[in-house]
Amino acid sequence: MTDDLAWETLADDVAYSCPGFDIVHEDVRLPDGTETDFDFLREGDSVVVLPLTGDGDVVVIEEWRQAVKRVNRALPAGSVEDEDDEPRTAVARELREETGYEARSVRHLYTAEPANGYADSVFHYFLAEGCSPTAEQDLDFNESIRVETTAFDDLLASVRDGELRDGRSAVGVMYYALFER
Repeated sequence: MTDDLAWETLADDVAYSCPGFDIVHEDVRLPDGTETDFDFLREGDSVVVLPLTGDGDVVVIEEWRQAVKRVNRALPAGSVEDEDDEPRTAVARELREETGYEARSVRHLYTAEPANGYADSVFHYFLAEGCSPTAEQDLDFNESIRVETTAFDDLLASVRDGELRDGRSAVGVMYYALFER
């Protein structure tokens, strides 16, 4: 059954494509019959990992972010790739590649659509427990990442104080603090 608020897509095409995302242009018909167009960013699914060591510290990354021209402190995260059979597969890969850590156990925490007014992005949040450094980082050609560990309470305070500004990481930290601790 179609919702009476649903828009009808009449045509669509990729207006711009680059590694990581596409800009999609659609011709649409609104519920009142008006025909117009709509553009959105197609990014798809990603994972965001809250990795805890055996001591309960959080493995965090510091990464240069060109769009904001500064180093960004964050949780490890990355795209779900075509060869991933599920988001959980991407968790192990991204954690190992970005940090050199591997987890004893992984469980799903939360799924969010962070900007569904203009993007189809979906963030799957996972808790990775018992993390230990078992490998070297295997960074993509365009990644500059430093790895460190921090106490969870210090990371939570950095969200409150506005020091941790990465939105997807802040959501993961706050979700864990509110519903999982």
